[in-house]
Amino acid sequence: MTTINDHYLKLKAGYLFPEIGRRVNAFTESHPDAKVIKLGIGDVTEPLPEAIREALHRAVDEMGDRDSFRGYGPEQGYAFLRDAIAKNDYNSRGCDISADEIFVSDGSKCDTGNILDIFGTDNTVAVQDPVYPVYVDTNVMCGRTGQADDQGRYAGLTYLPCTAENNFTPEVPERSVDLIYLCYPNNPTGAVATKETLKKWVDYARSNGSIILFDAAYEAFIQDESLPRSIYEIDGARECAIEFRSFSKNAGFTGTRCAFTVVPKTLTGKKSDGSSHSLHALWNRRHCTKFNGVPYIIQRGAEAAYSDAGQQQIKELVQFYLTNAKILSEGLSSIGISVFGGENAPYIWLKTPDNMKSWEFFDHLLDQAHLVGTPGSGFGASGEGYFRLSAFNSRANVEEAVNRIKTLMG
Repeated sequence: MTTINDHYLKLKAGYLFPEIGRRVNAFTESHPDAKVIKLGIGDVTEPLPEAIREALHRAVDEMGDRDSFRGYGPEQGYAFLRDAIAKNDYNSRGCDISADEIFVSDGSKCDTGNILDIFGTDNTVAVQDPVYPVYVDTNVMCGRTGQADDQGRYAGLTYLPCTAENNFTPEVPERSVDLIYLCYPNNPTGAVATKETLKKWVDYARSNGSIILFDAAYEAFIQDESLPRSIYEIDGARECAIEFRSFSKNAGFTGTRCAFTVVPKTLTGKKSDGSSHSLHALWNRRHCTKFNGVPYIIQRGAEAAYSDAGQQQIKELVQFYLTNAKILSEGLSSIGISVFGGENAPYIWLKTPDNMKSWEFFDHLLDQAHLVGTPGSGFGASGEGYFRLSAFNSRANVEEAVNRIKTLMG
């Protein structure tokens, strides 16, 4: 008899974003003339920067010539891209990260779930609440949790509430946990972490033998130079942290797919007999076994993100989305809605008006203003009563969205 992975049956309803899509599709089918503006899923809308497009074209031409054609590449990524990442993203900021500690992949979403392959199922896990759903759901899938309660919290996970009262920055747990998910700039709240905040987490992890899984997919949106863009800017992080980054939101690669994960060679984990083993070696083994590498063409495009032209064009792209965030933030604030985030992050996290439930506000916006956002409760129990809006859209749509909300709520 073929059996299934019973842990999948613990998952609550559908994954958040497909559920949003289901509701939106139902609405548009019954209201075919409605112009729906989607500020829900964090998908970019603007074209790939010119420098990247040109690099992609050159790489395609190379693939048409026998002498420059590429087949299978190195699973960890081509040296030209790994070297560029190490130099520009880490060494330039004083981080001691070498190119061979970088693993190029097809997405940070994938890596934050796949990383669990190298860790035992008996590890205890802490997540911020609200939380990017992938962190929780992948732990459920691999059997690291019990059942969910009425609020959607799974037994076996340690939830770290992030609320307005603590500035969406949780304190370290009172008890020891083994794996800690941190996301900064934060999805969904838009909160950012200071060096002092990250130092607390690094100190905690080192003293408890924990590993921090640090999602820095939105680091390019940090404008305050006093804020760290990488956890490796903190002394000691090489002994306790794995970092995930992506080209999706800064360079527009959501449909092109390229990211990378940093696993320092100094990181170790314990076997059941207490002996230490290299996490870098384990991840390399997993990566080589289950992944054939990102296409050569795509990696050449990612490399171009570090050219002088690419850097300038990406800076302009980031500023475009941050201006969208400012328009959303100022527009909502002007009608008395409490707004968070949006300054060093592309997300607006707002308090739902009139104490509306998150999904209630979702339906209200969709039905009355034809706008789509993301219910805060979809990110966890502490997200109830909040709502996320994404700055990833055209300027015209963002301005129209603000006008519609003002008309509806004003």
